[in-house]
Amino acid sequence: MNELLRVFLLSLLPTFEGRYAIVYGIGKGYPLYETLIVASLGVLILSLVLPITLPYLDKLMLWLEKTPLEKIARLYLYYVERVRKKAHPYVERWGFLGLTIFVAIPLPGTGVWTGALAAYLFGIEKRMAVLALILGGLLSMAITLVPALGLFG
Repeated sequence: MNELLRVFLLSLLPTFEGRYAIVYGIGKGYPLYETLIVASLGVLILSLVLPITLPYLDKLMLWLEKTPLEKIARLYLYYVERVRKKAHPYVERWGFLGLTIFVAIPLPGTGVWTGALAAYLFGIEKRMAVLALILGGLLSMAITLVPALGLFG
């Protein structure tokens, strides 16, 4: 498999996303410029697609609750409740800026996936959510890029 394709696919995974995809790419010795572009593309795609698809995912999970796959729906609902509790202080207090900061923090349980869900749960307008997700995702990549390059360490 093409090494940059791996970086791209990793940039689409929840919690991994672009921030750790660049660390992976740099660690593997892939070209920096291409690694950054491919990981950024993953952030961009997630930021555009997730705010549109989350309402449909909710409907799917409500339907799954009435099927033998109800455990999947319950896992999703558990995740939703965790996101609600974790993101609430950021989004409720600071809105767009809070969502951007929440996405930018490169820790497990934050990022574009979780930020998109938080934006959906707290009713942030889609265009504002997309912008916050893109900015936060790229900031998160910049934050993890510094130590990945061995700077300040």
